[in-house]
Amino acid sequence: MDYYERMSVKTVFLSFLLSCALGAHGQSALPSEPDPKSSALDSMLFYQMLLGELNARSDEPDAAFSLVLDAARKTGDASVYRRAVQIAIQARAGESALQAAKAWQLALPGSKEANLFVLQILIGLNRTADTLEPLKNEIVLLPVAERRDFLWRIPAMYERLNDRQLAATTVQKALSGVLSDKDLGATAWAAIGRLWLSAGNKPAAVNAAAKGQGLDTKSEHPALLALSMLSAELPQSEQLVKQHLPHARPEFRMAYIKALLSAQRETDAMAELQTMRTLTPDYADAWLISGALALQANQLDSAQQQLQRYLDLIEAIPSADQAPEMKRGRSQALMSMAQIAQLRKDPQAADAWLQRVDNPEDVLRAQIRRASFIAQQGRLDDAIALIHRQVERVESDARLKQNAEISLLREHKKFERARDKLQAALVQSPHDTDLTYDLAMVSEKMGDLATMERLLRNLMAANPKDPHAFNALGYSLADRNIRLPEAKEFIAQALALAPGDPFITDSLAWAEFRSGNSAEALRLLQGAFKDKPDAEIAAHLGEVLWVNNRQDEARTVFKEGLKLNPDNETLVETLKRLRVPL
Repeated sequence: MDYYERMSVKTVFLSFLLSCALGAHGQSALPSEPDPKSSALDSMLFYQMLLGELNARSDEPDAAFSLVLDAARKTGDASVYRRAVQIAIQARAGESALQAAKAWQLALPGSKEANLFVLQILIGLNRTADTLEPLKNEIVLLPVAERRDFLWRIPAMYERLNDRQLAATTVQKALSGVLSDKDLGATAWAAIGRLWLSAGNKPAAVNAAAKGQGLDTKSEHPALLALSMLSAELPQSEQLVKQHLPHARPEFRMAYIKALLSAQRETDAMAELQTMRTLTPDYADAWLISGALALQANQLDSAQQQLQRYLDLIEAIPSADQAPEMKRGRSQALMSMAQIAQLRKDPQAADAWLQRVDNPEDVLRAQIRRASFIAQQGRLDDAIALIHRQVERVESDARLKQNAEISLLREHKKFERARDKLQAALVQSPHDTDLTYDLAMVSEKMGDLATMERLLRNLMAANPKDPHAFNALGYSLADRNIRLPEAKEFIAQALALAPGDPFITDSLAWAEFRSGNSAEALRLLQGAFKDKPDAEIAAHLGEVLWVNNRQDEARTVFKEGLKLNPDNETLVETLKRLRVPL
């Protein structure tokens, strides 16, 4: 060949070594061995493969690909075809990779691996419509036991394609042969539905989930698709989820509960948790979440019982056999137990719970909580020293320790020390918006309103889509009863950036109240407190009710706020200023 005539010196040397190894007549110079299994790779093809590999390593992928693909065609060997595809892929030569994969598929039409390479390369080349036949072939070539799992993975294979609608229609055509299959149909429809959902066609996705569940109510895949679409706008999706619940694994029920919590449907979530605890009393996560919800509702006895049940179940499992999420869950339960002890004014018990946290990823958080308890006992410097002593396992731990120290200084009104710490940190990270925001809030506490406003305006200019600076400046002005029209403008901008945020709504309500618009303030505060029961919102809502001669309602709100956080500074100050008897 002309190519061989242009071999480099290193190639000639390789040829010389090969000829020495084979002997003058192509016979092995080594002692005789039993005849090996017959192979199509004769000396010339062996030489050709070596030459191809040499070119591949010498950054000459085109020559390497041509040599190896030629060898593959001559031998019909799957491993040689595979190597040709790999060389092309490594060279980012998609069309060459497809050429090799198709040649492999033609030579070995029953090869599942060759067909899968063709399918994946076509997807990589964004040739969606051309994947129809390879996808159909893949289902046929797969062992029956593997087909369902493959069907469920299809949407992930197509997720990076540009035309999502074409992907959905192509896959639906490819799967038409199994859509009525009693074993595969439910999963096939669920996979198609996921693609329609990715394409933004929710009605088609819900319809696919319904068809899949119609074939097999016990199949989890249509129910998982429906669960991913859970919303008030798609009531049919929740109906499909509920139809599957009698057959559901605990993990599916838990996913449904988490979706309910995300939608702020805590009553429904608690009902499902009760069902889980009855049906599967040894499923630990149900006790952890229900305990956390009880704690959030200030039901301390119930929370402690349920969290203890969770700990009993988890700690019965040897530590070496615990999955990472179990270890994190145990840490969460222990810290919640510490919080319960803290609310019961038992710092020693709280400290004992926190000292049991031994998962390396959670130790720092637990020790920071211990520092907070120590500071509450009037030992602020001891608390900060405890934070300083903690080992930094990862880079982010240094920032966590810094934030914890600043937070303690602010909580205990050591504003000058907090300011100095923040200023020093900003020297190291001058563009850190979180540090700048914290410095603005500390400046406000020190009465340095000019610095606060300057820093917040800098943040607004640097990040005009972040609502926090707008809200903070607006609320600060409203709380001081100054520049109220400007305050409302800032807060309105924040609310436009974060529609429905209950804390920003609270700020707007407070500005309206300061402006004399009690009716509007009351409307806004009632909505905010309903969306997010919080002690500070309770303080504002209670005050508006109180000054409007609705004292009984105000007392009820104040009591709810005290249950949520009896130490909230705004609530405590409001009760003292209004002289509210509870």
